Amino acid sequence: MSVNNSLADLVAEYKETYLSQNRVYDLSLQGEVECVKDALLDEKFKPSLQLKQILNKQIKRAVYPMEVAIVGQFSSGKSTFLNALLSKDILPTGITPVTSKVIYINYGEAHKLRVTYKSGVHEYFPIEHIATFSDQRKSTMDNIKYLSIYIPSEILKELSFVDTPGLNSQSQQDTESTQKVFQDVGGIIWLTMIDNAGKRSEEEILERTMSAFKTKTLCLLNQKDKFSETQIATTLAYIENKFADYFSKVIPVSAKMALDARCLEPATLIDSAMNDMIKAFRKGLNENPNCDSLQFFSDDFADFKEEVERIRSQDTAALEAKLEASNINQVITYIEEVMRPSATEMKAFRIKNDLKNICDILINSYETMCGVYDALSRILEDSETKLTKRLDALDRQYSSDLQEIHKRLEMIFQNVAQEIYGHISLQSVVHYKERTSSFLKQEKIEKHAFESFRVDKNAVLDILFYNEQRVEGSIKSVMQYLERFEGKINRDFKALYTEVQSDVISWQHKYLLLFKNREIASDLEFSKVKRFASKVYENILNTFHTATLGHIESFNKQSAYLNGALSSNLIQTVQVSMDQIEKKILDSEAVHLQDPSRFTIREPTEEEILEQLKMNFDFAKLDDLLLSKNAYLHVEVKEMKKHFLEIVEEKTAFVEVEKIPYREKIEDLHQIKDSIVPVKKNN
Repeated sequence: MSVNNSLADLVAEYKETYLSQNRVYDLSLQGEVECVKDALLDEKFKPSLQLKQILNKQIKRAVYPMEVAIVGQFSSGKSTFLNALLSKDILPTGITPVTSKVIYINYGEAHKLRVTYKSGVHEYFPIEHIATFSDQRKSTMDNIKYLSIYIPSEILKELSFVDTPGLNSQSQQDTESTQKVFQDVGGIIWLTMIDNAGKRSEEEILERTMSAFKTKTLCLLNQKDKFSETQIATTLAYIENKFADYFSKVIPVSAKMALDARCLEPATLIDSAMNDMIKAFRKGLNENPNCDSLQFFSDDFADFKEEVERIRSQDTAALEAKLEASNINQVITYIEEVMRPSATEMKAFRIKNDLKNICDILINSYETMCGVYDALSRILEDSETKLTKRLDALDRQYSSDLQEIHKRLEMIFQNVAQEIYGHISLQSVVHYKERTSSFLKQEKIEKHAFESFRVDKNAVLDILFYNEQRVEGSIKSVMQYLERFEGKINRDFKALYTEVQSDVISWQHKYLLLFKNREIASDLEFSKVKRFASKVYENILNTFHTATLGHIESFNKQSAYLNGALSSNLIQTVQVSMDQIEKKILDSEAVHLQDPSRFTIREPTEEEILEQLKMNFDFAKLDDLLLSKNAYLHVEVKEMKKHFLEIVEEKTAFVEVEKIPYREKIEDLHQIKDSIVPVKKNN
């Protein structure tokens, strides 16, 4: 390809892509289809190659002339009749099923044959080779899908014909191919022999295949040249009456008479002479490649002029009479005046209906994509309810564990208080005090002996923590209980995330395998949805996971505080508490010495000792952590619920935002669909 051609292609592509919004469409069917095509191929829809192809086919359908299918049992004269319409003996004929492939007959500037294989590959051949690919008497060619021939015939500028295998062919594939053609053509010509018309074998075929196509079916009774006018009239009346449900019109014809006459029409003969002249001209050019004049062609051109004059001077009265007798012109008139208008309307109806179906398919594909996001939103909404219920149940379930921990700690402190109290005993105390005498200002030392209370601190510590380790064992038991409790909470917190994860991963596995269910849907859009599913951990689960680990860590910190307080603070608390008790006793002694008759030495009670222990240990904080509404599990559950609900709300909003472009495209597609002006179908 040249640079200039590449540049031209680039400019054309740019105009089609970026300037299409300024395009003005005409009011024809083609204009309407092109308008819809450009709208559906907007880049925002990320259109698939298959969508582009099917829309281009709709453009071709809108532009191409009406197709008329030639149908009937084999040996009914279908190919002969078509040859008569084309004024040329092109299609092979015979008494056995000759046409084994559907043949599309279209206008072309030159005669040629195109073979379309089931693989989609095309091959071109001279038109004379058509029998090789269609005649069952020569080749079946199972790998051929259909044939197309192109002929420079005036009638094909306005009409295209489809030659079909006989409906009574022994090949079921032939019959199925013919039935498929009926759906798309604008008209059907049923060809039957006059002496075969109305027989049961034919009636069965009509009942099975033609009942739905009455409005576009013309019946031709062939070989009228072999029967009398009375016989023809009798058969015509019979067929019009009995098969009124299958045919809109019945016309007796003679395909052979029509072919013989059409081949001798002046226009046909002149076209043939013209083709001969063109062949001669090409041959002369090949033989005289360096010629600088047309002298080599003068004789051939003179012969052509002479032949044209001869053709034009012929008397055509007999020919015209033969054509009139064949009724071929009556058939052409019926096609032009009745079939064509109805077919044009039907074509518009079907094309627009197909365009609406295309819109529906695309809408459904986007609905499928939205359904992926909706499914995830439902999982998130369900997880909100599940998480709330599970956390509330967890709070209720494990509140008894906190009470048990508190109960055990309370018992430990009571035991410590009892042990301290049990080691308080009366002891003889001697107190010396200086006293100044008034006589000669003499100083005198007074001795006061009395009984007071003392705490055997070493014995208490030895019993509680050192030798007997009575409290140490209880503390270890509480710490083990606390460790088990922490482990259960950690597992249950993780289980909450695992449940959300399981639901989301099940969703992911389902939609990672998402494929478009209709080939015209956008590959890129479906790939985008699958990419979203593949990143669900980053987009959704990671936040839940991080939050779960954060709450586990926060809960464990509170448990660690309890653990640390029990493992290191209790012995210090006991020591400090005993010192404080002893100080209170000493303070009591000092008061007593000042006025023994008024003040006695006060013995500490077990309750006072317990209160002192709790105050020094900050037991009120334990009460708050374990029993109140601020119990640390309750607080963590409350915070976790709040956090998870915020995440659900955030992620649901995120999913909805991701879905918005698809919803907008659905609205756009509905508008495109609604813009397709409906065509009223008459039948």
